Amino acid sequence: MDLSKYSVKELDDLKGQIDKEIKRRRRDEAKEAQRELKAVAEKYGFSLTELVGGVPGGAKGGARGKVPMKYRHPSDADTGWSGRGRKPSWVKDWEASGRDLEELRIG
Repeated sequence: MDLSKYSVKELDDLKGQIDKEIKRRRRDEAKEAQRELKAVAEKYGFSLTELVGGVPGGAKGGARGKVPMKYRHPSDADTGWSGRGRKPSWVKDWEASGRDLEELRIG
């Protein structure tokens, strides 16, 4: 394909169209792969989340599985933190006030 006859604007437009098409096709391929993997898992009597999540009985959430909360917000029971990734600001504030993170541990 000879691109030398296109203006920079035309090339930018073309690039945008190509990027969108690549995203769409990757999304379609991912859905197809999920369908195929699900069929194989079911053939052996498993759900896809059981195999991908690695948790017998199935993992809650998406294919990666949801990590359960280890720490609960002291005044908002619906807010928690798994202990992975960056500490939420409420955890940092808790520790900055001289309190121990273990006080927030669930169970």
